[in-house]
Amino acid sequence: MILRWGHRPQRDVRLTTHVALTARALGAAGFVLSDVADEKIKETVKKVNERWGGEFSFEMGTKWKTVVRDWKGKGGVVAHLTVYGENLQTSNVLERIWSTAKDVLVLVGSQKVPREFYSAEVSDFNVAVGNQPHSECAALAIFLDRFFKGETLDKTFENAKMKIIPQERGKRIESHNVGMDFFDV
Repeated sequence: MILRWGHRPQRDVRLTTHVALTARALGAAGFVLSDVADEKIKETVKKVNERWGGEFSFEMGTKWKTVVRDWKGKGGVVAHLTVYGENLQTSNVLERIWSTAKDVLVLVGSQKVPREFYSAEVSDFNVAVGNQPHSECAALAIFLDRFFKGETLDKTFENAKMKIIPQERGKRIESHNVGMDFFDV
């Protein structure tokens, strides 16, 4: 599950949408947009789920502290993605996360996060995908790819109405129940 914190509706709609779609495509079970509601993002995720299939939950408006408390209360662990954390490449942080054998909530910030995000009360792991400034969307993609050992890159989504047909050149999409069988772009 992914928890997005610090979303600013007037500024972050596109990037937060990309964080949600990246989470979905790379194997996360769902997405929580904490502390605020943004109907545009909710609608986009809903449409993508309907067209491209799969199970992916979306919640919004719940306070981040409530999400973290409830997650930990159910026995899960929290991994906070931050450039200040343990480097994914040079530490054994992933092995330690896997060794818990618990469900993982990945905390992804938008703006400067509160200091308490780094504390043991909030984050069981502070994880860095490199220790240079970069996009939270890129960090999430790399983290999920490594976390799932690359196995979600060819994931099949159940009940998909649309499916991309990989090919060397051009674009080909298979569509079911949306008024066409195949189309090339």
